[in-house]
Amino acid sequence: MSQSEQDKQAKKAAMKGLRVERKTFIKVASAKMKLQKKAIQAILDQLKNGAQTVPAIAAATGASTAETLWYMAALKKYGEIKEAEKDGGYFKYELAKV
Repeated sequence: MSQSEQDKQAKKAAMKGLRVERKTFIKVASAKMKLQKKAIQAILDQLKNGAQTVPAIAAATGASTAETLWYMAALKKYGEIKEAEKDGGYFKYELAKV
C-alpha cells in the first residue's frame, strides 16, 4: 500500500471514530433544534392572528413567559417581528413581513 492510500485509510478510520464518538451529542442537539423550531413556529402562528403581548402568546402556546420572551427577542433581533402599540405595561408584537 502506498503512503497516500495509508493516509486515506487513516483519515477514513478517524472520521468513523468521530462519528461514533459524537453520535449521542448530535442526536441531543438535533432534538433540541426540533423543539426550538416548534416553539418558534407556534409563536409565529399566534402572531398571524394579529399583534399580541408576550404573556398572551405564552398562554396560547403553553410555553413559559421567560422562554417566550427569549424567542421573541431573537425574532425581533433578526427582523421577523416588530413592536406594535403598547397594551398596558406590555408591548404588543406583530409580524414584520405580512
